[in-house]
Amino acid sequence: MKPVIALVGRPNVGKSTLFNYLTKTNNALVADQPGLTRDRIYGLTKRFDNRYIVIDTGGIAPPDESQDQDNMNHAISAQAWHAIEEADLVCFLVDGADGLVPQDQEVFKKLRSTNKKIFVLVNKADSGVANMLSSDFYALGAEHIYETSARSGKGIRSLFAKIDEEFSSLQDEPEEDGPSDVIKVALVGRPNVGKSTLANALIGEERFVTSDIPGTTRDSISANIEKFGTKFELIDTAGVRRRSKVSDIVEKFSVVKTIQAIEDAHVVILMLDGTKEFAVQDAHLAGMVLESGRAVVVAINKTDISSLEDRKEMQKGFDLKLRFLEFAERQFISAKHKEGITKLMRAAARAYKSANVNVGTADLNRMLEGALESFQPPLVRGRRIKLKYAAQVSSCPPTFAIHGNQIERIPATYKRYLENYFRKSLKLVGTPIQLVFKQPDNPYAGKRNKLTPRQEHSRKRMMKKVKKRK
Repeated sequence: MKPVIALVGRPNVGKSTLFNYLTKTNNALVADQPGLTRDRIYGLTKRFDNRYIVIDTGGIAPPDESQDQDNMNHAISAQAWHAIEEADLVCFLVDGADGLVPQDQEVFKKLRSTNKKIFVLVNKADSGVANMLSSDFYALGAEHIYETSARSGKGIRSLFAKIDEEFSSLQDEPEEDGPSDVIKVALVGRPNVGKSTLANALIGEERFVTSDIPGTTRDSISANIEKFGTKFELIDTAGVRRRSKVSDIVEKFSVVKTIQAIEDAHVVILMLDGTKEFAVQDAHLAGMVLESGRAVVVAINKTDISSLEDRKEMQKGFDLKLRFLEFAERQFISAKHKEGITKLMRAAARAYKSANVNVGTADLNRMLEGALESFQPPLVRGRRIKLKYAAQVSSCPPTFAIHGNQIERIPATYKRYLENYFRKSLKLVGTPIQLVFKQPDNPYAGKRNKLTPRQEHSRKRMMKKVKKRK
């Protein structure tokens, strides 16, 4: 289970900047104008080989005070308090440049009554004023106070060293090397695409509640099945819809459950509604799955009520908007009539097998040689980029380290070429591939040979001659 961290605090104290820094994204709007973040934004961060769910929130006010504000500010503050309920740890951000203000004291007093674990982050610690005022915050009586800079990353490493220590028991046990006896499959999609109907069809009984009302499933529910001699654990998740349409408190909690289900799964089945147009939210979910590194199969449901023309249009939508998931198999199914579901699970098994592939170093280097012979790396400033050898680092997803020189100048197009070449050579389906490029350290970098006095004198004479010629 991934620990959940909520970032809360007054408007414009750096919550969204810290969120973007931790998740390595720009999903949260950042500016000097207070109140840009309104809804809760979820993301993932990895620190010291552990993963966390991070929630960015809008400006928070004490509950009593927020009642007196306008409806928008009250709603923003309410969102922050809901995030606190979801969280295992609350990071309370304060502005080190402003010092301790009464609103910080009121909010912290209310936070303590929640009995949540609270870390106070004195942000903007790279400011000279902040260094002078940071001692003011010890008046809060908080057990954990850290000086940080969301912009530069100052103090983040020591902060997460303590967080790792606090939540070591919540982190998932490391998986054993090699394939598992049971393949964990998460069913993910927008509300009412048929996830629970598919789960019931696979199980053969009404194990999950279904209806035409979007959002019937509010939690992640699992069940074990066996198909064609392979054991699966199905995880039915709540539908994830656009944030602007998510208003119910219970449904908000389901977003965290869905992210956790994706993280816990070996394979994700991304379900789409074959009767509706491909939406931005579908692409958002696909991006979330890709970011997790999980194997994926795309299931287009309700094909019993969609025409052949509709399927062709859906295919065009895929080709245009899901190019980053072109490695995933696509299966047309009807969960209601149990059509195509066995093929779907076979595709999930293939994706899992591909994700667990192990390639010998000799075989991998032969593939690299073949790739270089077919298409050489480009010239950079008259020098050819050289890729010398490759080795597999890990699986799930398959990760290969390629060693060479000038790796920082390898174009993205050539990286995609190598990824596709390895995928085709290894016959991998349904799994992303990660390529890590490494350059050997130069022990003489930054060092100069020490010249003798005579050599130094000759060098100066040579430099004078060069200057005269100019």
